Amino acid sequence: MTDRDEHAVQAAIDGELRLLDPEVRASPDLVLELLDPEFTEIGASGRRWDAVSILTVTSGGSVSAESPVQVSEMSGTLLAPGVVHLTYFADHQGRRVWRSSLWRLTETGWRMYFHQGTPAA
Repeated sequence: MTDRDEHAVQAAIDGELRLLDPEVRASPDLVLELLDPEFTEIGASGRRWDAVSILTVTSGGSVSAESPVQVSEMSGTLLAPGVVHLTYFADHQGRRVWRSSLWRLTETGWRMYFHQGTPAA
């Protein structure tokens, strides 16, 4: 992987971790800065979300400093210039979910374009 590729993957990882931060999640403005305007998610529940509807989840306080999301096995791949795919496990309150995100580079920086969560054993 080139330095440019590594930088792109690290930028996506940084954004992903920010979206899991309780302080960021509590601020709709900060969340929207990290989500692409065309963002969609298929949640672990099977529900489909967009950038506006996901704010009800992120600002709902389900992730707190006392109950953070534990991330493991995070890795990323540059799929094309300006497009990074991340995968990782997220453990939260006893629930383990395999997560996958697509990040794309926009005029305002790296933003999450698509996210999917699949319950894991």
